[in-house]
Amino acid sequence: MLKYRAIFGPVAVIALYLIAMRWSPFEPHPPPADPSGSPTGTISWSDPDWDIFSSVLAGADEAMLASLSMGELMAVIGRSFVGTAYVPGTLEAEGAERLIINFRGLDCVTFVETIAALAVIIKNGGAARLDDRATLETEYEQVLRALRYRNGFIDGYPSRLHYFSEWIADNERKRLLTNISVDLGGVLDPEPIDFMSTHPDAYRQLEDPRALEDIEVIERRLSRQGRHYIPQEHIAEIAGEIRNGDIIAATSTVEGLDVAHTGLALWVDDELYLLHAPLVGEAVEISDRPLAERIQAISDQDGIIVARLHEPGAATLGGTSTSRDR
Repeated sequence: MLKYRAIFGPVAVIALYLIAMRWSPFEPHPPPADPSGSPTGTISWSDPDWDIFSSVLAGADEAMLASLSMGELMAVIGRSFVGTAYVPGTLEAEGAERLIINFRGLDCVTFVETIAALAVIIKNGGAARLDDRATLETEYEQVLRALRYRNGFIDGYPSRLHYFSEWIADNERKRLLTNISVDLGGVLDPEPIDFMSTHPDAYRQLEDPRALEDIEVIERRLSRQGRHYIPQEHIAEIAGEIRNGDIIAATSTVEGLDVAHTGLALWVDDELYLLHAPLVGEAVEISDRPLAERIQAISDQDGIIVARLHEPGAATLGGTSTSRDR
């Protein structure tokens, strides 16, 4: 572990220094703006969003971050977003369901999606195509759409992966990640999922009876399947098996809800923390206490689901090694 840390520690420090001092797009922090959507093949992102996106790619290219593992890359890119405003409901735009692009205001799920999609684009050499904005926008949209929507297709509001346990399962079926919760000793949570259909007033789109019916069908399927999670009292025991950049989903004690919060695993001084977009009125941050302590201190969270994104083009992880990438 010490040898591995000695290799990656200086790389991460240098990369983070470059991010913070030379190309971080978040100093000073711009106010959140209305999210934009972009039809495939056109330049229709807002210029501020393109500026952030292109700065991240150019900076990652300068720091040669594409050579890092996927998890290390996500951790470094995620840290560059510290200070970005938490903005709820960034995907709830008026009109028909469409792909929303917004780098200036993030919630806990869009933070994870954004960092994952950026990492894929960086790994695929996106910086070399910065002079072709339309093409690169389209490439990013394709990756984000694959992560955010069931089977990678937009087909109305219910096609979005609203429940994060399904987000993980659907992206595992697409071979984009592996849910390693069972490997870490996860246990089955058989509680039914029905929060959206039992609280339809909280979702404008569920005023449409057809959308509500579709959500109910999805919930019944998810309830039958169940999901595995690591109970909070065991997180500290298995923390050493979690790597930088692993996707962390904090499971919920709220009736009918699978996941209460999401973020990325981050090792700091031999302690495992959560890199996340926390609360309304706050910003992307590193948690103020280690992950295990944080989960135990929050009454509506009782454990975690852990997923690991694949390297682009890799169909499987080739096993879940116990060595930590940090």
